[in-house]
Amino acid sequence: MTNTSENLIKRYLILLAGLSIMAFGVAFSIKADLGTSPISSVPYAISTFTPFSVGRATIGMHCIFILLQILILRKRYQLIQLLQLPVAFFFGYLTDFGVWALQWMNCGSYLEQWLICILGILLVAVGVSLEVKADVVVLAGEGVVLALCKVLPKVRFGYMKVGFDVTLVLTACILSLGFTGRIQGVGAGTLAAALLVGLIAKRIGRLHLLR
Repeated sequence: MTNTSENLIKRYLILLAGLSIMAFGVAFSIKADLGTSPISSVPYAISTFTPFSVGRATIGMHCIFILLQILILRKRYQLIQLLQLPVAFFFGYLTDFGVWALQWMNCGSYLEQWLICILGILLVAVGVSLEVKADVVVLAGEGVVLALCKVLPKVRFGYMKVGFDVTLVLTACILSLGFTGRIQGVGAGTLAAALLVGLIAKRIGRLHLLR
């Protein structure tokens, strides 16, 4: 096996590890019941009024995101990005597994909710850092942001990402309000995740452990 092949396998293993950690981070955020991260807010909202689990709703949403990338980029779309599809299935089913594995956990106080929420945020941040380190394929949500940046080069990635996250959160609010009569999956934890995940992921990425 050549060094190039070994390096590629290593990068995919790092990606799988990152997705696994991220999925459990989402599961902890759900158990905290203070609001999930922006990217998980829509699947969680959908799971409250449909027979779909959070993981399956995540898979469906990512499939839509892949289709959006194709429509946005057209001839500029790179077929290698179709790897986002198996990644979506892996991440979605692992999220469901994480929720199942943590079903025994109950938060007895508001402080415990925040402790679990912060743990979820940390895990998501570690997962994002590993995903970036792997540098092979991104989750479909980030793929949409990158696609939009390609067709709108004057808009910076950071601003586009914020706008995308806000759109997801608003969509989750509208869906949950419309179908359940109250906002679900969006709260103080959502804001905390939006503010902290990126910052923590950058700090972790600077550690020698992830180089």
